[in-house]
Amino acid sequence: MLQIVLFIAGFILLIYGANYLVDGASSIARKFNISNLVIGLTIVALGTSSPELVVNIVASIQGNAEVAIGNILGSNVSNVFLILGISALIYPLTIKKNTQWKEIPLALLAAIILGTIANDKLIDGIPESTIHRSDGIILTAFFILFMYYAFSIARNNENYENPVIKNFTTRKSVIFIILGTAGLVLGGKWVVDGAVKIAFWAGMREATISLTIVALGTSLPELAACIVAAYKRNTGLIIGNIIGSNLFNILFVLGISAVIKPIQFDKALNYDLIAGILALILLLVFLFFSKKKILLKWQGAVFVFLYVAYITSLVIKDLY
Repeated sequence: MLQIVLFIAGFILLIYGANYLVDGASSIARKFNISNLVIGLTIVALGTSSPELVVNIVASIQGNAEVAIGNILGSNVSNVFLILGISALIYPLTIKKNTQWKEIPLALLAAIILGTIANDKLIDGIPESTIHRSDGIILTAFFILFMYYAFSIARNNENYENPVIKNFTTRKSVIFIILGTAGLVLGGKWVVDGAVKIAFWAGMREATISLTIVALGTSLPELAACIVAAYKRNTGLIIGNIIGSNLFNILFVLGISAVIKPIQFDKALNYDLIAGILALILLLVFLFFSKKKILLKWQGAVFVFLYVAYITSLVIKDLY
């Protein structure tokens, strides 16, 4: 019982820790006259994905490979099917040209690259499949290139939304950074430990718990932000932000995790990798046949249905 309480408390610490860290770090950055653009594309972007990053770092250090890889694959599927689906159900989502023709294909390419480097056993015929440190370095290098692209787009985009940065005293900002970091570290450990225990109690694989509960929990910041934006009818950047999160997860979070410690890849996870690839392909198909480049409510309903079907299939596959 205590482990479940800590598991839930871990998610709360992750979310609040991320918020405190972003607020404190952004305020400090503003005092050094760092531009909103740089703050938005670095501190804020890292903050929204810090739950996934911390959970993966903790899982990598502890040697829980299924938690590390399952968290990323599950988060990417939930980002497209669940978060975009719910957002489109609330209000149709407008898609920017760059997102359709550059960012979604880049996310698709990143998923395919991950599938290639992770499947040593299938491709090279060696006994085990591993995402090696060298693979992590390659993924991180691609992330740096993506950040360069993001900066160039944002500089030339008059519609780029500057983050709302709160001004705190230096002392308060430092306290926020310390509290946020502590919350992320402690929350990440509790979530990983809880996932392992729950998987053991339920007789399920750690990967299944990570693909479902952990992935959804670490995606809560994106889900909350997108729902609020949809209700306010400020939908222009929702898909771009979600696709950016998917790229961040694969290229940076998984890249850093592999650099810390090589990650064993179970071929059963190809099911989830393919689900993420198919989600992006379906998104492209919907946009291709949309004259106004809008993700409609009925398409959002299809995404949510597919997410429920995906989660159901994971549970059934694991139990039977």
